[in-house]
Amino acid sequence: MTPPQQSHDPHGHSHSHGPAAPVSQHLRKVIAAVLIPFAAAVVVGLAVLWPGGAPSHERTGVGFDRQTEQGRVVQLEQIDCKDVNAAQVPSTGDTSTPQGRGAQQAETGRCKKATIEVTTGKDKGRTFLEVVQPDAPRQFHVKQGVVVAYAPDAPRDLQYSVTDVNRKFPMALLAGIFALAVVVVGRMRGVMALVALSVSFAVLTLFILPAILQGSNPLIVAVIGASAIMLIALYMCHGLTARTSVAVLGTLISLLLIGLLGSLFIGWASLSGNTDDNTGLIHGLYPEIDMSGLLLAGVIIGSLGVLDDVTVTQTSAVWELRQADPSMGPRALYRAAIRIGRDHIASVVNTLVLAYAGAALPLLLLFSIAQSSMGTVANSELVAEEIVRTLVGSIGLVASVPVTTALAALVVSADRSAPGSPAPALPSPGPESAGPGNAAQGTAGQGAARPVPAATPGPRSAEPETVSSSSTQNTSVRGLGGSGRRRKK
Repeated sequence: MTPPQQSHDPHGHSHSHGPAAPVSQHLRKVIAAVLIPFAAAVVVGLAVLWPGGAPSHERTGVGFDRQTEQGRVVQLEQIDCKDVNAAQVPSTGDTSTPQGRGAQQAETGRCKKATIEVTTGKDKGRTFLEVVQPDAPRQFHVKQGVVVAYAPDAPRDLQYSVTDVNRKFPMALLAGIFALAVVVVGRMRGVMALVALSVSFAVLTLFILPAILQGSNPLIVAVIGASAIMLIALYMCHGLTARTSVAVLGTLISLLLIGLLGSLFIGWASLSGNTDDNTGLIHGLYPEIDMSGLLLAGVIIGSLGVLDDVTVTQTSAVWELRQADPSMGPRALYRAAIRIGRDHIASVVNTLVLAYAGAALPLLLLFSIAQSSMGTVANSELVAEEIVRTLVGSIGLVASVPVTTALAALVVSADRSAPGSPAPALPSPGPESAGPGNAAQGTAGQGAARPVPAATPGPRSAEPETVSSSSTQNTSVRGLGGSGRRRKK
């Protein structure tokens, strides 16, 4: 009996590596019945919680909450540090401590007196002096752009001070290189990815942040905002297909798991979310904000980007496996795709842990200098926040692989008109078995002796046959040829 065969293109491939083939109308209705109410709930949530802008407040002049203008360095002059540091404590000559080294440089070092010109605002063109110590981490050069802070209540000579350098040009150049690389490699898909990235930042800056400042629950705002980002980014980048819808469902289930685990362990570990100067300033300006909820919102939003990558990859793997072998059932598809997912889990979890460790590297370095034990370091709230953030996000990522793989395997196997489904086994190769979809097989069965000459005894009989484009056709052709030679003898 001839095994089931597939029609093939001139290049010998049985399936396409392009976009996923459309699924049946029935399956599209089932997916739409699940996702349309979810998308409608997200739209309603956006409409109800839309803040309309961040609330105004009186500036405190602390940290980022200062009025700033742009400036530039117009002149630099070398001066003796002793002339400008006369009010400091005299040096004792002991350079074994940072304070001793700083005192000695303040007396014997060479300082710089920078003349700064304000280039924006109502005092445009005004100049002021800034002294730069020799051990200062930020040194100036002429024509360098700087950011200056303005304190209207201070004496006139002290109203302006340099707070940072202007790095807009190198940042903009780097962003342009990034966008160019994405477009050159990704082409139209890369363009859509950049558009989706812009939309994600718009949702973050126009909805999530102002809504939290207006006093809305940070967890609810984060869930609605992350869901909106997920729907827009995934469908914009990967198309309105069943494959993308399965990835959306897998991402949604994983986000719910991350939210539940995060809420449980943040409360259980008594994490307040108020651990540094920035969070302290936020709590001081807006005491009604739930800082622990803000921490949980950060966990959810931070995990979303990696979740998208995992779920889309797993869904694509299941679809490609199905197209490569349409006879695979849901269990076989799951087993094959989960092997791909295990490799993805190992790399993604390691990436997430290292990303958080890299962000907290200065803090970890301080603990190392203090020679604190690992238990003491892990128990501090600063590090415990990062541990909970990392582990909760990693659990969600790990869970997304089997969940998304199972969903994709069930969906693609339940399709009533799955493209490339295996044809029923044919009783025998012959003219009567060559239907509209099996013309190639029927032709091959009738004329098998014509394209493949009979093999003669000797070394040539061991050579592989390369004329046929299908291994099943080779088997049937060799069998017919062999029986013909036996009748001739």
